[in-house]
Amino acid sequence: MTYDYIVIGGGIVGVSTAWQLQQRFPDKKVLLLEKEAVFSKHQTGHNSGVIHAGVYYAPGSLKATFCKAGVQATISFCEENDIPYNQCGKLLVATTPLEVERMQALFERCQQNEIDVELLSADQLKKREPNIQGLGAIYVKSTAIVNYQEVTTKMAKCFTDIGGEARLKHDVVELQEYDDLITVGAIHQGCEVEYQGKFLVTCSGLMADRTTKMLGIKTDFQIIPYRGEYYQLPEKYNNLVNHLIYPIPDPDLPFLGVHLTRMIDGSVTVGPNAVQGWKREGYGRINIDLRDIFDMITFPGFWRVTKKHFRSGLVETKNSLWKPGYLKLVQKYCPQITVDDLKRYPAGIRAQAVMRDGTLVHDFLFAESPRSLHVCNAPSPAATSAIPIGEYIVDKVEDKQV
Repeated sequence: MTYDYIVIGGGIVGVSTAWQLQQRFPDKKVLLLEKEAVFSKHQTGHNSGVIHAGVYYAPGSLKATFCKAGVQATISFCEENDIPYNQCGKLLVATTPLEVERMQALFERCQQNEIDVELLSADQLKKREPNIQGLGAIYVKSTAIVNYQEVTTKMAKCFTDIGGEARLKHDVVELQEYDDLITVGAIHQGCEVEYQGKFLVTCSGLMADRTTKMLGIKTDFQIIPYRGEYYQLPEKYNNLVNHLIYPIPDPDLPFLGVHLTRMIDGSVTVGPNAVQGWKREGYGRINIDLRDIFDMITFPGFWRVTKKHFRSGLVETKNSLWKPGYLKLVQKYCPQITVDDLKRYPAGIRAQAVMRDGTLVHDFLFAESPRSLHVCNAPSPAATSAIPIGEYIVDKVEDKQV
């Protein structure tokens, strides 16, 4: 059988894309391939479960546009499919005069992005969050929490219910493009299998650069993994906060800082930090993969971005190895938490596209060939934005085939 569309990647972006392709083209045959035994095994299943409002993103960027549309789209999907979510809101807390200045700039960006926010004084912050201290805060009303694995699994069922075909445990190892079709070679339960498609879409996340290389597409980026380590607070702290508590981020750094996150199961997590990953799918305590390391150290962009952020990287690594340093990042706005309260929680890996010159890719990045389209960078908040991202990808696929 020759499929009209083959989608590689069973994270939330790949599943959303396959689902929307099948909706847009109900008479076409769409195949979704995922190497794991379940959907959303990697980035989608290892994030903090936040439905982001789009506070940080440059007005007019794809991230800002997708995130704003994604909030309501995700919440609507949850309501239509009886998926629990909690629109608890988020507080971005300033704890120093410098952070107050940054908070004001961030508040203005929120207004430019037409996000419903409120600026709180120290007293107003204390009334909302008695256990949090700060000089002021931005209250982001639309931020919510959800289990994205549950969202993705339900979305995959929606896809198959309308005629789509999903195959798990298919590890794609070879791609070939011809004038009239693309062949996809995969390993399934130890056996080689091959599928033919008229058009290919890849949403490979941590393996995005390797997928483009399979087709010989020339690109100027590589995926560099950054590990985000979390802790979980004891059950006695489940009611510690009423909202999500975030610091005011340093605009010179690419990550948002350590925050307190209410999870949909009622628990509270602390994190993440951002340390160099040495294995693209390394979620355990010891994470080494020789191929992943070789690919990094032979890529000039890795050394350039490491040099640029060397000092902050050392601090993050120190705090990763020394729990009191990590704790200090939390105690500046929640002083009652102690070292003994920080219990290990599964880590996440951020698939960060880095250009050869060392530039971090902050927005979406695509590559293509005559019969393929590749999502090379789908940065946070890709989970929040998965439905509008999928629609955007389907539009691009349709345009390529006109």
